[in-house]
Amino acid sequence: MMKARLIIPAYNEEENIALFYEEARKYLVYDDIEFDMLFVNDGSKDNTLEAIKNIEVKDIPVKYLSLSRNFGKEPAMHAGLVNSQDKDFIIIIDCDLQQPPALIPEMIQYYREGYKIIYTKSKSRDGEPRLRRLFANLFYKIYNVYTERPLINGAKDYQLMDKQVVDAFIRIKDNNRFIKGIFSWVGFKRKSIEFDFIPRQHGKTSWSFYSLLKYAFNGMNQFSTILLVLPVLSFVLGFMVLIVDIFLYIFDFYALTTFIITLHLSFIILALSIFSYVIIYLLYQNRKQVLQRPIYLIEEASEDLQVE
Repeated sequence: MMKARLIIPAYNEEENIALFYEEARKYLVYDDIEFDMLFVNDGSKDNTLEAIKNIEVKDIPVKYLSLSRNFGKEPAMHAGLVNSQDKDFIIIIDCDLQQPPALIPEMIQYYREGYKIIYTKSKSRDGEPRLRRLFANLFYKIYNVYTERPLINGAKDYQLMDKQVVDAFIRIKDNNRFIKGIFSWVGFKRKSIEFDFIPRQHGKTSWSFYSLLKYAFNGMNQFSTILLVLPVLSFVLGFMVLIVDIFLYIFDFYALTTFIITLHLSFIILALSIFSYVIIYLLYQNRKQVLQRPIYLIEEASEDLQVE
């Protein structure tokens, strides 16, 4: 009998917990697989933890971890993986029902065929806010130019992972977790499944523009060289402005002197700002790595769950 687990990170999802359980359990009943669900409450401000405890458990057992504060989705997923090392495979899925549990049987079929990672991706970004769609497409294009392991645009955290993949993931000691980058880096035989965008039915997304921007910078710092290229680009930008300045001076555009000086200084300040920000950001991230603080802290857990 194989053992498997659904890992469900949850932040302010009290309205979706019971609905998710009832929907997901339909696809977890197998003669040769023993499933359970592990909810990871990521320091929710609402009654998410109470909703998890109050699930009317039927054929699929429920366990939970509750983190001491909101560490973020990446640490929450990592907590779930660390505490699921005894499983033959796991499936990470959000509980907002935007990622359809109905894909689980297909994922398991590919797992039986020998695939180590079965990940999902949206067919298109239609339905997402325009600004978020634009930002996401730009992120993937820039990221993939400056990395040895490109990311797939539209790929989700909703994926099945074999025990061997989970063990490899946990061996990586990066303090800042960027799961999309890690699973691209580890390799292994993989298969993709596409699905149409599903709008959220209950609650609000916890991904603000700022959190997405922070997530993107973290990803580029961990697995891309773009942040190392930015200072060079800022120098080139300043040099080009200097060339234009010299050109205008040679051809006696004295009437534009004030404008030229202002423009030149503006670009120099911009270049220095970019350079300074990148250096400070990299130093800050390296400091976090050196300090080796825990990726997450657990405040409460199911009695029948051996916590690590």
